[in-house]
Amino acid sequence: MLTLTSPVETRAHRVPAGLKLAGLAVATTGLVQMHGAAVGGVLAGVVVLYLALGPAFARHGLAMLRPLWPFLLVLALWHGWTGDWARGAEIAGKMLAAVALANLVTMTTRLDDLIAVVERLARPLARLGLDPRVMAVAIALALRFTPVLFWRTGQLMEAWRARSARRPGWRVVLPAVLLALDDADHVAEALRARGGL
Repeated sequence: MLTLTSPVETRAHRVPAGLKLAGLAVATTGLVQMHGAAVGGVLAGVVVLYLALGPAFARHGLAMLRPLWPFLLVLALWHGWTGDWARGAEIAGKMLAAVALANLVTMTTRLDDLIAVVERLARPLARLGLDPRVMAVAIALALRFTPVLFWRTGQLMEAWRARSARRPGWRVVLPAVLLALDDADHVAEALRARGGL
């Protein structure tokens, strides 16, 4: 499986995972409350934060945001059609800033550290019958499979383009879903073979 952690080592890698996740929670909660120019200010701050960690890291971070463009395009088209460009720009800015901050956390934090934090936070749920370890591993698998899903979909699109002059569009959705289910089945078999969780 692919990893979300950045190959470029930065100072942010040394910040404890719990502190980064708490900062992300506070920042995104505050971001939801913001309006107008404040959202632009947060976006500018996120750009400065990425650049402060080095140009190579910033380039890698920008590449990680590439899958977000279809959502931003849909937002722009919808709000352009309704005539409320300012609201569309605000929502797009919030989405971009929140995803960029989340990417910053996942790019600078080892998966084992994220799992440990989630497991600690989920311990009170054990009283309700939820196993914190299962919850942590489920979140870790979701994080690990996200880049794999994008990579597999990219491969399907390349294969389509090699065989057809038409754009692939929605035609790769079903094969991508089937590949994701197949991967999930293999991981489930591997977990069962190792005695489960």
